[in-house]
Amino acid sequence: MSVAFTCNGDIEIAYETFGSAEGRPLLLIQGGLAPMSGWPEDFCAALVARGFHVARFDNRDAGRSSRATTRYTLAEMATDGSAVLDALGWSGAHLVGVSLGGMIAQVMAARHADRVLSLTSMSSAPDHFLRWDRRKIRTVIKFAMAHRRRPAGPHAAGEQMVRILRVVGSTGYPHDEDWIRDLGRRTYAHRADFAAFRRQAAAVFASGDRRAELSRVQAPALVITGEADSLQSVRAGQATADAIPGARFVTYAGMGHDLPRQLWPAIIDEIHAINTTPTDDPQP
Repeated sequence: MSVAFTCNGDIEIAYETFGSAEGRPLLLIQGGLAPMSGWPEDFCAALVARGFHVARFDNRDAGRSSRATTRYTLAEMATDGSAVLDALGWSGAHLVGVSLGGMIAQVMAARHADRVLSLTSMSSAPDHFLRWDRRKIRTVIKFAMAHRRRPAGPHAAGEQMVRILRVVGSTGYPHDEDWIRDLGRRTYAHRADFAAFRRQAAAVFASGDRRAELSRVQAPALVITGEADSLQSVRAGQATADAIPGARFVTYAGMGHDLPRQLWPAIIDEIHAINTTPTDDPQP
């Protein structure tokens, strides 16, 4: 496994893959500012064990990918995902997106239907206005302020990641603080700044309500939401599922805006089930 790069116009996109090229193609899309390594390697390996050829990538303004110089939209971020598919020689893929990545995956499924074999949207929403209530406003402010303070070095970056996890993480499962601390340290050199946070947030706001678009999604769809998610509520997940014809909606008690290791088997079972369809075609 090694990091490769492709381009979408003047944006360079970093990506890497796991598993055999003979597996079913599956693209993992991360959330706001999170590097692709936010998808744990063990999670990727578990997907490979279920027959997938897994790719993950850094969104623009995150990780090793380019920092933007102007504002952009979710639609443009969706074309970054398509550029990764092109680089891999995949005519289509199963999409799994979390938070902002779920929104990007939704746009890909709506606007690039010929490239999407199935859609899994996790901890996400079809419209940013669905998230706002007093509790969520407080959480968003804490989340934004935690990103605003630039850590002084790798150690401080690790501690900052732990503080963020404590704000948005699951209440019903123990936090793997050692892993998240190590992630912060390892990715410090490619950390995004607060200007990148503002650009990604602006992309979400500019996209507006996507429910009319989502009503045209034809791919099999799975929507997963944590019942203890302080950033994206069950209501937001339900609205996503309601907008997509035939979507399966699954919630987990105690799950927050993270991916608890204890839920990996159940979540991977759901992803495997929605992706086991007669339309699978792992070949380019």
